[in-house]
Amino acid sequence: MRRRHMLAAGALLAMPALHGQAAVADLNDAINKAGRQRMLSQRLSKAWLALGQQIEPKRAERVLEESMATFDRQLIELKVFAPTPEIRTTYTQLEGAWSEYKGVLVGSQPTAAATTRLMSLDAQVLQLAHQGTQQLEQHAAKPLSQLVNLAGRQRMLSQRMAKFHLALAWKAPTTEAAQQIDAARTEFVAGLDKLGGAKHTSPAIQEQLNLARQQWLFFDAALGRGAAPARKDAENVFVASENILQVMDNITGLYSRLAT
Repeated sequence: MRRRHMLAAGALLAMPALHGQAAVADLNDAINKAGRQRMLSQRLSKAWLALGQQIEPKRAERVLEESMATFDRQLIELKVFAPTPEIRTTYTQLEGAWSEYKGVLVGSQPTAAATTRLMSLDAQVLQLAHQGTQQLEQHAAKPLSQLVNLAGRQRMLSQRMAKFHLALAWKAPTTEAAQQIDAARTEFVAGLDKLGGAKHTSPAIQEQLNLARQQWLFFDAALGRGAAPARKDAENVFVASENILQVMDNITGLYSRLAT
């Protein structure tokens, strides 16, 4: 299968803006990477759904390849870094959930009928990735680490909204997709406000947050308000979700370095 071959060939690729150090540098870097795993769980489903509908197919293929490679690499790094047995256990569990999820991602061509199974698996990966991120934040026990986690969660929310939008566009058998988009929308806006009002937010981060707010206007408009999306809407959501992801990943990195 051509797609499976391309995924294997792309195993060493990584999206430049989402590419971290070769190993975990410290706790805040760990929180950043752990939070990125949350995001990737949703970004992978988004790319899979886009491929199934031939929405931005070349870019979606690249996103799928790069996201899988990044998830694989960071999972190893986080498991090695894990500062407590409890956190190490979480990443061992995540390893198993990820293996099953990845099997669906590369095992066959995407179909609308397989979406329910895919989303069930991405939910398990998301839950464990979130658990690991929370455990690392609690281990750090610093206010700035909370901001790294919060900023990182914004990345996941952007991809989660896009994923559900693409599921709606495909009329895939998913439940409460519109409600999930609305819930993530509300949380995303609240997160931007909280980050903007945080006392540790530097002028450089405020500048990036302003850019994120501008990107959010485009993304929010593309998402629409619950009606069955047209193909052009889905294309716009895919592109806008990638753009806002880049900005939020930059912001998370700035908080991580500020917190060091």
